[in-house]
Amino acid sequence: MRDYFIDTNIFLRLIVEDGSSQHKEAEKIFLEASENKFHLFTSVIVFFEIYWVLTSFYKKNKKEVSDILENILEMSFVEIADRKIIDRAVSYFKNHNLELEDCYNLFYTLENKSSGILTFDKKLKNNFDRIQV
Repeated sequence: MRDYFIDTNIFLRLIVEDGSSQHKEAEKIFLEASENKFHLFTSVIVFFEIYWVLTSFYKKNKKEVSDILENILEMSFVEIADRKIIDRAVSYFKNHNLELEDCYNLFYTLENKSSGILTFDKKLKNNFDRIQV
C-alpha cells in the first residue's frame, strides 16, 4: 500500500468547507484513505499547526477547536504521531484552563514517567501536581 504524509493545509481545506477545488480534493483524499486505497500519516507539528490556524486565523473558540481536533483524532485511517498523548491532551484541554501545548507537555511528561516538570508556568505545574495525586 502507498503511504502519504498529509500536511496541515489538506486538513484545513477539509475543515473549512469552502467549496473550492482544494476542498473537493481534500475530501477525495480523505475518502479514498478511509476506503484503504492508501495510508495517510502525519506529525505532531501538523496537529498543532491545525490548532494554531483555527484559533489565530479562523478565530474558532475553544469548544469549536476541541470538537474539530477530536474529529481528526477519530479518523482511524490517519496515523498521527503520539496519538495517545494528543488524545489525552485534547480531552484535558477541553475541560481545563490550560493551553493545548501545555496539555500535550503535561501528558508527554506523564507518558515518559518523569519525576516532575521543571517550569516557571504555575498553571502547568499545578495541573501536573493535581494529576499526580
